[in-house]
Amino acid sequence: MIDARGQLCPMPVIMVQKAGQRRTPPTIQVLVDDPCAVDNITRFAGNNGYQITSAPQGEDYLLILRK
Repeated sequence: MIDARGQLCPMPVIMVQKAGQRRTPPTIQVLVDDPCAVDNITRFAGNNGYQITSAPQGEDYLLILRK
């Protein structure tokens, strides 16, 4: 799981991008606390062939990206 809470964009997207490059995981889970990061990661995921689901986790958001 990538914990990107407290990170400002574009860092959460970069963290997801690096995770996808290091290995080819079928699923990447990302925890963010910034609605802008949710939008940017969603856009990145869609452009790179991931299916994405998001769910609020209290004040945070859990994004699940699947290839």
